[in-house]
Amino acid sequence: MEEKTFHESWYRIANQRICLRPSVRVQRQMFRGSKWYVLRDPFSNQFYRLRPRTYQFVSRLNASRTLEEVWKEDMSRDPENAPGQGDIIELLAQLYHANLLHYNLAANSVKLFERYKKKKQRIIKANLMNIMFFRIPLFDPDEFLKRLMPFIRFLLNPYGAAAWVLMLLLGLKVAIDNFAQLQVQSQGILSPSNLFLLYVGLVIIKTIHEFGHAFVVRRFDGEVHTMGVMFLIFNPLPYMDASAAWSFRNKWKRVLVGSAGMIFELFVAACAIIIWAFTGPGIIHSLAYNMVFIASVSTILFNINPLLRFDGYYILSDLLDMPNLHQQASQHLKYLVEHYAFGLKNLETPATNKREAYILTTFGILSGIYRIFVFSAILLFVADRFLLAGIIMALICAVAWVITPIVKLIQYLAASPRLYRKRVRAVTVCASTFAVIFGFLYYCPFPYNFKAPGVLKSVDYMVAVNKTSGKVIQIITPSGTQVQPGDPLLKMENPELGLKIRENQAGLDEARALHKKAMQEQQADLKPLASRIEFFNKRLKRLYYEQDQLVLRSDIQGIWISPNVKDFVGMWIPRGTPVGQLVNENNYYFDSVVAQADVSQLFSHGIRGTQVKLHGQANISIPVKEYTSIPMEQTRLPSAALGWSGGGEIAIDTTDNQGVKTAEPFYQVRATIDTDTNASLFHGRSGKIRFKLAAKPLLWQGWRKLRQLIQRRYQV
Repeated sequence: MEEKTFHESWYRIANQRICLRPSVRVQRQMFRGSKWYVLRDPFSNQFYRLRPRTYQFVSRLNASRTLEEVWKEDMSRDPENAPGQGDIIELLAQLYHANLLHYNLAANSVKLFERYKKKKQRIIKANLMNIMFFRIPLFDPDEFLKRLMPFIRFLLNPYGAAAWVLMLLLGLKVAIDNFAQLQVQSQGILSPSNLFLLYVGLVIIKTIHEFGHAFVVRRFDGEVHTMGVMFLIFNPLPYMDASAAWSFRNKWKRVLVGSAGMIFELFVAACAIIIWAFTGPGIIHSLAYNMVFIASVSTILFNINPLLRFDGYYILSDLLDMPNLHQQASQHLKYLVEHYAFGLKNLETPATNKREAYILTTFGILSGIYRIFVFSAILLFVADRFLLAGIIMALICAVAWVITPIVKLIQYLAASPRLYRKRVRAVTVCASTFAVIFGFLYYCPFPYNFKAPGVLKSVDYMVAVNKTSGKVIQIITPSGTQVQPGDPLLKMENPELGLKIRENQAGLDEARALHKKAMQEQQADLKPLASRIEFFNKRLKRLYYEQDQLVLRSDIQGIWISPNVKDFVGMWIPRGTPVGQLVNENNYYFDSVVAQADVSQLFSHGIRGTQVKLHGQANISIPVKEYTSIPMEQTRLPSAALGWSGGGEIAIDTTDNQGVKTAEPFYQVRATIDTDTNASLFHGRSGKIRFKLAAKPLLWQGWRKLRQLIQRRYQV
């Protein structure tokens, strides 16, 4: 209690006469059923929240009394709830940096400008550290918004809400009715010819988004003094400062401010999809589609996601009545480490109960992981297009995320006054933690395997084609029936074939009669007539064969598969038309495609086991009896279903219309599978084969995957 009440640096400020600046305004707000006070400086648009017991101390500060006198008075009135000297020092430091304090010193005005300059320097430094979201303020839109107040009131009222719902439902109906066309057009969203319109749509949508925030803030009598440009991954986009919403006492007003951008985006997207549906190919049609795409993707990935500090984050903070959720989560995680790992006492956590502690812990961990994931994906996205910019960003991120935290941790462990009694324990805990993590990643073996896409094929497989032309008149064997060699499948008729048989039979009879006559009268004609008889015999033999082939029969044992065979009835099908498939279900093999990155593992004789899983049956593992690797590079896929054009994951050559020629060479592996399984085996079904290798440490696996990623993407 003594450590909490007194502080070794108190003497430095005890005799200072400090108070709030005259321009500061105070508002009361309710959070989680308790009272808070919001300090606001209208000149700098700065806000700061105080708890009641802290505000009671701050409200007693004035230029006629010293801090020592005010603190002693506060201690005498309420010693249990009065802030300690350390709390006061920390509070005054934060108010000082926010330019909310005034004190009677000659250099006060100079210090004010120095603090303003330092604040600008901190903003610039933060922007440099956060280079992917660099912001530049440009103008003050408050006067412009005041002139638009009649229009804003016209939009933001119950009638406007009803119109918004109606338009949203109408746009949703149009999207459902044209869902197939929307999917088709999305395939070319990143094509070079569409990038300019995509960016124009992005600027339009985000401008409306930011003005949506500004309109709602102004509608509730808030002030908006900053609008500018934010460079999102080097792309200039508009942004605005909606911090005036902090002063709104009703939390639902603050929630509406946070949701306003998405509300306006959805309205514009609904209008755009209607325009898209009722216009033909052209600039307007493409621009409308891009606006719909931007509004939907950006809302899901960024705006509504509470793990990033965008709209969803502020909405969640207001719904939970937990302001500064990100900072509180960081402070709470720091408290957990210092209190439980380092053994520091008399620490306070921002959480007031177990529920808040759970929320702050969960949010802090998830937001940190998601932020690393998103920023890593952004780095790869930028590096794919601008390698030099990606390298620079990677270096900056390495400094910001790795080097700077390590330096700060070393400084904290070496010089922090909070650890003066626990420094040895803190250093031991940190060193032990890093050693355990490194040892776990470097020495502990984990299962290691790689997967390759492939397609299931029957050993005995045949495409059933008709060997003669004809009109289908009867389906003898339904699709899905087990058949034996020679079983009839369908019957055709060909009247022209019968006429040809009769015509050739008549020619044969004539040739035979002439042959008999020549034997008695003109023996010189015997040889030509014999050749003619042979010709008609061969032709009739072929015609009778074709007549026999009017009944299509199975050539192998298996399943007769022809789902649309009934559609052939009454249809004339030319010779050689595929009408179905014959698949023997007794023997299957899995034909897989192994990428070059995994070839070394394939031929290293380190395979410990293999198994196959088919798409749609991920819970069933199919054992592999044996596999054979074809030791040569190939460029033609065993099935188009494995390439991008068929919904697969293998990059294909864009010049190949069949979709089977790959962009990079691969190696083929054929695996004979065990058919005695619960899996549903169908010829042509795609899946993946997994090759189990010797266990390797996670650090080795991660480093190998990183090198493969860099080599594959950037040929380094």
